[in-house]
Amino acid sequence: MSKFFIAVVMLAAGAGGGYWYATQLPGDSVATVAESEPGERKVLFWRNPMNPAITSPVFQQDNMGMDYIPVYAEEEKKPKEREVLFWRNPMNPAITSPVFQQDNMGMDYIPVYADDGGDSDEPAGTVKIDPVTVQNIGVRTARAERRSLARQLNALGQVDFNEERLARLHPKTAGWIEQLRVDETGIKVNKGTILLALYSPDLVAAQREYLIALENWESVRNSSAGRMKKSTKSLLRSSRERLELFDVPAHQIKELEQSRKIKKQLHIHSPFTGRIMHIGAREGQYITPKDELYLIADLSRIWVNVDIYEDDLPWMKVDDRAEMTVRAVPGRTFHGKITFIHPTMQQKSRTVRVRLEFDNPDLLLKPGMFANVVLHTDAQPNAVVVPSEAIVRSGSHEQLFVVREPGKFEPRQVTLGVSAGGFTQILEGLEAGEEVVTSSQFLIDSESKLREATAKMMAVMAAEAAPADDVQGRTSVAGGRKPGAMMDDMDMNDMEMDDMDEEGNP
Repeated sequence: MSKFFIAVVMLAAGAGGGYWYATQLPGDSVATVAESEPGERKVLFWRNPMNPAITSPVFQQDNMGMDYIPVYAEEEKKPKEREVLFWRNPMNPAITSPVFQQDNMGMDYIPVYADDGGDSDEPAGTVKIDPVTVQNIGVRTARAERRSLARQLNALGQVDFNEERLARLHPKTAGWIEQLRVDETGIKVNKGTILLALYSPDLVAAQREYLIALENWESVRNSSAGRMKKSTKSLLRSSRERLELFDVPAHQIKELEQSRKIKKQLHIHSPFTGRIMHIGAREGQYITPKDELYLIADLSRIWVNVDIYEDDLPWMKVDDRAEMTVRAVPGRTFHGKITFIHPTMQQKSRTVRVRLEFDNPDLLLKPGMFANVVLHTDAQPNAVVVPSEAIVRSGSHEQLFVVREPGKFEPRQVTLGVSAGGFTQILEGLEAGEEVVTSSQFLIDSESKLREATAKMMAVMAAEAAPADDVQGRTSVAGGRKPGAMMDDMDMNDMEMDDMDEEGNP
């Protein structure tokens, strides 16, 4: 009786201790691994948080008191078995085998599956690459976009004077330079600046004639003789025109009318604002109309002459945009345009000279400088463009690899237009917004050509297999028997195993 009582007490103590231990565990550990409520993920095992190699079938804590991490059973889709069409030599894709084997070096043949050629609606050569491989080979992509694009022609230009703003001053009469007011080359002169004072006997005579004609007109102005007034006025007009033809400035003619004194010196003025490029005479020198006194140039707008080869002429026209850089002004780009294309070709160089115009308000561009010129010709507004490095060029065509979906690349032939600034225009074969491969496309191209060759091989094999099946079927039907009927008709009762043993064994 005492032993039975002791057993009951121990059983009750064990049950109470188990209940107390269960209440001390976290709520997640109360449920067993085998029994899980509907809708909850099934826990496969528990993993040590510091050492994933250590696992436990039930929840527990490590030595530091850290909870084990549950590992759940995920519903995995069973991969569909792929049909192997044939096996390919790893070193020579042209060598195939219907069954698995190894080459002479012991390398396994590579299986070619039925879905390697892609879906039936996909173009031949479409490549599928897993994301890890895409990242490892460094595939980068970019989207086709619309932008204005122009063909760029690089040329060497030379800065020159603007001939429309270039003045060569010659006197209209012979005489002596009594005062040279501007005697330095390179300095700036404004419009109307007095350059020199000239003494000429012809100018003195012309002034005297004008004063006489002026006095005669004033004497007969109030006269009633109309014919005399008319002739006197005509003489006054002709004498004034003579002074103007000698380039006597208007202010000197006005001073002559007011003072009635002959001016010994004639002033020669600057026709516009510019720089003195050359002085052809000095003070006290006798000059004639054939002598060049000054060369004045307006450098605020200059010309740049560029020689263009005849092959590039069809692409350019007047008013096309131009950019220019010079070594004397690093980091700055000057903007201008084409203003004239010469009508003749230089025989020795087989080039045509093209004239450009550029603004030069700071006078940084100096005649005689060499410049690097970029001509933007054949402008194409709103063109579909892609980065030039995305183009895969072969001997017969150009193509791109278009991203159909992540890891799926479609080869597509395109028609190219102009190229400029690292971009190439796509005339046909691509729409704006489509994504194309810009790097590692040659690796993808190699795989694409292999896939395309495999697809063509499969098509040939299928075409050859179809007639063979038809021939076999027609032969069987023509004999009135099913395949294998010949074996059924054979009488094998007369054959004895002893005879086979005698023939087969030595």
